Amino acid sequence: MSTRIGIAGITGRMGRLLAEQVPAAGATLIGGLGRGGSRQFADLAALAAATDAVIDFTNAATAPSNARTMAEAGKAWILGTSGLSAGDEAAVEQSAARIPVVYAANFSAGVNLVLALAERMGAALPSEAYDAEIVEMHHRQKVDAPSGTAVGLGRAVAKGRGVRLDDVMESGRDGHTGARRTGAIGFAALRGGQVVGEHSLIFAAGSEHIVLTHRAFDRRTFATGAVRAALWAVSQPPGLYSMMDVLGMGQRAPSPSSLGEQPST
Repeated sequence: MSTRIGIAGITGRMGRLLAEQVPAAGATLIGGLGRGGSRQFADLAALAAATDAVIDFTNAATAPSNARTMAEAGKAWILGTSGLSAGDEAAVEQSAARIPVVYAANFSAGVNLVLALAERMGAALPSEAYDAEIVEMHHRQKVDAPSGTAVGLGRAVAKGRGVRLDDVMESGRDGHTGARRTGAIGFAALRGGQVVGEHSLIFAAGSEHIVLTHRAFDRRTFATGAVRAALWAVSQPPGLYSMMDVLGMGQRAPSPSSLGEQPST
């Protein structure tokens, strides 16, 4: 019997791609939650009861209640929602004590390779000499900033440097801000057009600049990765996992508190 997958947010832009990708990956699409249409369920509890895993690309406001519902259902939860608060992420972590949760800043294989490199570069390039700046651009409809992937990059650099991102993050500079703090990790968010997602991590020193860039041209790469995560998660024990675990490249996702926030295009 193939893995049964449900989609929370099935009528959204990502949800529609996920609905195509689930059967393409050899799994069974049970249905989802959305704004009407066929194969819709009344609520998340009903959807979870009919599936082996739920892929959730809804919005940050639903994360705490979805965490409780998924934990009670005992089914794998693949969470791709960005913009979660520390409290939201604490609820996600609590659910992971009972079910396998894959919570990712980005489900693209390429982005996760970039995140791994960002951590190593953060460790290798001292903050006293190399200023870290992250620039991201997305479509004009995106509602949160910086993007989850940009924050993930910042966390990776901070982890490599052995600091908390909360303590060194500088976002949305405006006006007379004074000189840049040594060791700060800066963020700039651009919005316009229909850009799927562009992220650049810049290490700027007095004698050289190093730039690590990822550009996504098709959201399908995120859908493909999320379905891959669902197929992987159904055979895992309870725990909080990252896409790095799915790719066989890492360890379980660190807890939100250990990162100074938590790990979302």
